[in-house]
Amino acid sequence: MHKKYRVNEKNNFRIDDFPKDEKDRKMTKEESLFLLEKNIQEIDELQQKLYAEKKEGVIFLFQAMDAAGKDGTIRHVLTSLSPQGVRECPFKAPSKEELSHDFLWRIHNKVPSRGNIAIFNRSQYEDVLIVKVKELYKYSNFPSRIDLDDVIDNRYEDINYFENYLYRNGIRTVKIFLNVSKEEQAKRFLERIEEPEKNWKFDEGDLEERKLWDSYQEAFEDAIRKTSNKNCPWYVVPADDKWYMRLVVSEIVLEVLKDINPKYPTLSKARVEEFDKYRKLLEEEID
Repeated sequence: MHKKYRVNEKNNFRIDDFPKDEKDRKMTKEESLFLLEKNIQEIDELQQKLYAEKKEGVIFLFQAMDAAGKDGTIRHVLTSLSPQGVRECPFKAPSKEELSHDFLWRIHNKVPSRGNIAIFNRSQYEDVLIVKVKELYKYSNFPSRIDLDDVIDNRYEDINYFENYLYRNGIRTVKIFLNVSKEEQAKRFLERIEEPEKNWKFDEGDLEERKLWDSYQEAFEDAIRKTSNKNCPWYVVPADDKWYMRLVVSEIVLEVLKDINPKYPTLSKARVEEFDKYRKLLEEEID
């Protein structure tokens, strides 16, 4: 199911070539929920082995337009896992301290150690998305030797080097773009306004960002085209149907962990023989 949403290494990638809603699928919400729960159980078992083995770590990175469903997808697919070995890392607007460092500094600080999973809710890609669309880089305190016209292209290059560096050191980066339509975004904004349990999420600034829809789509398209590769792939997941989206994301997570194929560590014969001594000591206490 999920493989058709993986972006191949093509220079002609276009977001519009990927569906925002799989209208022809023959799957009910109930079937999606059943399969999702099944996948989560498998993911949980593999995550425990990943944590025990400590050979590889994984970053599952989520990017999307507002109201695409990042928070809900993360909550339904990944936060049910053991908190030991799994951490969500939301990246908001950078602080003054973060802005005083290189743009990857705050990202590197959240990279998981081997055996762990990090869930990036937004990421380093903000620096080639909102920063590109609003040209915020022009207000950065760069030295005069930096040509501002090269900043975004340089960042694509830096991101590629960074992610491949992590891959060579045992940390995979799996990037997921939740592909919501402009019409569906409008419906979800209306839900936020009308439903008391959701209206706290609505901000009038969301409508200002919505006016830049085409510019953001172009920025996402460029970022995905220039940073998707075999080791650090992008997936463009249809997001208009939340339940199907969550199922596809669970398929991606499960496939990545299956590919890692973690196993519980095997103890040496000498170590196993030591257990006989410990067993006897404990049995004596019980007696």
